[in-house]
Amino acid sequence: MIITVTFNPALDKSISIQALVPERKMRCSAAVPEPGGGGINVARALTSLGAKATAFFWGGGCVGKEIDRLLANEGVAAVMLPAKAESRENITVYDSTAACQYRFVMPGPDISAEELDNGLKKIKNSGPADYLVASGSLSPGMPGDTFARLGIIAAEMGAKYIVDTSGDALLQAVKVGTYLIKPSLNELALLAGRKACDINDVVPVARSIIQGGRCENVVVSLGAAGAILITREASVTISAPAVPVKSTVGAGDSMVAGIVFALLRGQDLADATRFGVACGTAATLNPGTALCKLSDVQRIYKDLSENIKAEM
Repeated sequence: MIITVTFNPALDKSISIQALVPERKMRCSAAVPEPGGGGINVARALTSLGAKATAFFWGGGCVGKEIDRLLANEGVAAVMLPAKAESRENITVYDSTAACQYRFVMPGPDISAEELDNGLKKIKNSGPADYLVASGSLSPGMPGDTFARLGIIAAEMGAKYIVDTSGDALLQAVKVGTYLIKPSLNELALLAGRKACDINDVVPVARSIIQGGRCENVVVSLGAAGAILITREASVTISAPAVPVKSTVGAGDSMVAGIVFALLRGQDLADATRFGVACGTAATLNPGTALCKLSDVQRIYKDLSENIKAEM
């Protein structure tokens, strides 16, 4: 069983225009609405790959109901945790003349302490799980230890805890214990108490975090360049192929989904990371907030066998 958790879901709307020009009416394409937020995107990608995942998310108002409806239409099992405040909407605008994408991300609603507590209890009571994936940002007002609290719940459920977030939430989650985290270079530097971290620092810095805390594995996302897996014993660098990028929205969530999917199939962590990179790369081939397609993933995954560098 796979559970994903989204603390700050969104209704993502994608539109395209000929050019982004100030002080003028701009004729837009019809908006394409899709359910969004880190954990929701992970569950959507897992479902499209053929795995079963249940997406828990705090949802409120008409927007929350629309997110729930869209997930049902995609065949994604979901549990909307009640919230009084209206869930947020995000907008992605593609400028076809400049070939640029603009992402307008709203802060999200205030979730009360009672709503948060009730939701966490419902997740805890949902039964044992193999993996619990928490991805994305916190809603305004949620305390920084929220991911850490969920980590304790994951341990009680017997689930491997995978976290993809940033800032203080990531710092506190690592202190409680995680099976895997997926930081960027900047997030890795934050975890290590450094101002910056370049590609040459990744392996020693990540390993110091593993050895000094309760984080078992680190997958450092390098964006279009791929990813580096670091464990206590080894590191594996996986270079992503160059592809015509239409959108980067959801690429990181697709990577996480790919890793979990491959682990469920019994693949080792190195090969699972390779599959995750294939999923993340495949997601960039699609416009707007669309995620990875299995046919693209399989093709890219096969080609990635030549782009792996492992070190002990």
